Amino acid sequence: MMKKYAFGVDIGGTTCKIGFFETNGTLLDKWEIKTNTQNNGEMILSDVAKAVDNKLAQEGISRDDVQGIGVGVPGPVRSDGVVNRCVNLGWGMVNVAEELGSLTGLPVRAGNDANVAALGELWQGGAKGSRDAVMVTLGTGVGGGIIVDGKVVAGFDGAGGEIGHITVNNDEIEPCNCGQYGCLEQYASATGIVRMAKRKLAKTAEETGLAKYENLTAKDIFDEAKAGDAAALDVVEEICGILGAALSNIACVVNPEVIVIGGGVSKAGDILIKTIQEHYIETSFHACRNTRFALAVLGNDAGMYGCVKMLLD
Repeated sequence: MMKKYAFGVDIGGTTCKIGFFETNGTLLDKWEIKTNTQNNGEMILSDVAKAVDNKLAQEGISRDDVQGIGVGVPGPVRSDGVVNRCVNLGWGMVNVAEELGSLTGLPVRAGNDANVAALGELWQGGAKGSRDAVMVTLGTGVGGGIIVDGKVVAGFDGAGGEIGHITVNNDEIEPCNCGQYGCLEQYASATGIVRMAKRKLAKTAEETGLAKYENLTAKDIFDEAKAGDAAALDVVEEICGILGAALSNIACVVNPEVIVIGGGVSKAGDILIKTIQEHYIETSFHACRNTRFALAVLGNDAGMYGCVKMLLD
């Protein structure tokens, strides 16, 4: 029988977002604790365990009424709950399911943070009602999650859905953080968009509103594009062209019903979605053109929702 409560824990490089849920999908409470990355992150899971224990004590809830804890981490996660190197946390090989389970006495399932965010959007967000979806998170990096027939495509070593590291430019001379060259993340992430704009500014003498920003951000670029700035519009077209083509390639493999765009960059809204979709349609196989595009609606809570859904599955 399904138990009444569950925890969803989204571990990030700065904070761990913790959600206390009913297993019907109702979020009862959420809070954050600091992610302690000292000593290769050795205290992260014990800090999460304390937070869970404190919540159960506060609410007067028995462990017998808790389905378990779902955990999302920023790195590849194998099906047995082992994280295969997580640079942002300082982890090497860590069996999250086993270690946190031992600390809390509760069942634990672990998954990649972008994969569980996609699962959250499928369950209660922008892809609700679908069984086949791709989620793209455009933030400091580019994350992805692929859902086929309601299940996350995690792959053999947990690296399924790492769409930010699809090669989109064989002529790139600057390395990606992953060590490769020409990754999607180098163009479509918030930092990549700024890098592209600065490259353009260095090569052009045309008047542009982008030149007035001392510390240019992706938001500034989209704001200027919305205001009609030609250089900003060129940058947006180029970024969305790269992203639209990459997504059309992914669609040839998994044929999603919906592609959900999330992450900080998604706050640009319609200009981003519509421009990506235009380029997607231009480059996609005819049978994949019915894929709809949607903005993520759960925001930073998507990972917590997906962690709980992972437990229910």
